[in-house]
Amino acid sequence: MFTTKSKCNKNIFVIVLLVLALTGFGCLMVYSASFYSAQYHYGNQYFFLLKQILGVVLGIIAMIFFSFVDYHLLKKYKYWIVGVTIVLLVLVFVPGIGMESYGAKRWISLFGFSIQPSEIAKFALVIFIASYLSDNHDKVKTFKGLLPVLLLGGTICLLTMLEPSMSVTMCIGFVTLFMLIIGGMSKKHTLMFSMPSAAVVPLLIVLEPYRLKRLMAFINPWASPQGEGFQLIQSLYSLGSGGWFGVGIFNSRQKYLFLPFAESDFILSIIGEEIGFVGVCLLMLVFFALIFKLFQIALNAKDRFGAMLVCGVAFIIGIQTLLNIAVVTGSIPPTGLPLPFISSGGTSVSVFMAGIGICLNVYKQSQGQDYKLIKLKTKQETFV
Repeated sequence: MFTTKSKCNKNIFVIVLLVLALTGFGCLMVYSASFYSAQYHYGNQYFFLLKQILGVVLGIIAMIFFSFVDYHLLKKYKYWIVGVTIVLLVLVFVPGIGMESYGAKRWISLFGFSIQPSEIAKFALVIFIASYLSDNHDKVKTFKGLLPVLLLGGTICLLTMLEPSMSVTMCIGFVTLFMLIIGGMSKKHTLMFSMPSAAVVPLLIVLEPYRLKRLMAFINPWASPQGEGFQLIQSLYSLGSGGWFGVGIFNSRQKYLFLPFAESDFILSIIGEEIGFVGVCLLMLVFFALIFKLFQIALNAKDRFGAMLVCGVAFIIGIQTLLNIAVVTGSIPPTGLPLPFISSGGTSVSVFMAGIGICLNVYKQSQGQDYKLIKLKTKQETFV
């Protein structure tokens, strides 16, 4: 029999182990997928690996920090968090600060470091929605009660769409919708917002020529094998070459400048090629186990805010993982979205690990463990 403290420590150990397994495997695959292109473009085969390791180290520090900080402080400073996030999203359009790559303005440069604000925006929105729904769960049955969440979510979606980043916009939209549903939004309002949102997607595709080309390439990539269909074809070649058990770590052929963004958005294609279908299934089981543990934390949270907060983090991980899988397998039109904890991207891995730290603090408090470095004395509601 485990005592409460030993059981708590065991569950924390399992979650941390799953996260470190994902990030460690991510570093391995980032190096495998990028060493040739890094040497070719930057003269350093470790270029992407070193950036990823830095992101993981910062992520570990963030995970430890937030696991010891009372998560209710996030509720107290939610307007500051949202305000800073919106400022960061706007800064990507400011010349000299915003960085453009392949026609997209998704990064800002501060003090020699590049930051992707849209990765931060997903978690900032979750904090606001969790806070609002925990304080106003009776109001979400009305349209007026939903307006604050819809306005903020719409603002963040608009700013990310202007970058442009349709994939992140879709992720934010799905997370917002699912959080509102578990927060008590009525079926009428669910249909009211889901149907127009679904109708907006084809409209956005038609309005932007490059999105329309991607859609055509998705429908028939062989119609433009050297153009818009090239990336999807190379991704399918990569996955198909892996077979059941893969060609072996470091032995991928598509990473030799055949598959664009092999170390980031399409890293799962290289993973499939090197460790095969069975290996990818095992990787997905690790993601499933992590998400399952997070939902367990949410179900046992001591208050509604903690439960909604952890659910939001779990939704981001789950939705983003599914969208990435759908893209690399040709199930939806190609769009840039990293695989959580795995894809190259310091901001992404750091922010995701910080999110796990928040979830760990929710769990510690639900178990009555006084592990917080910073405490917030407030009257907390009871989660029933």
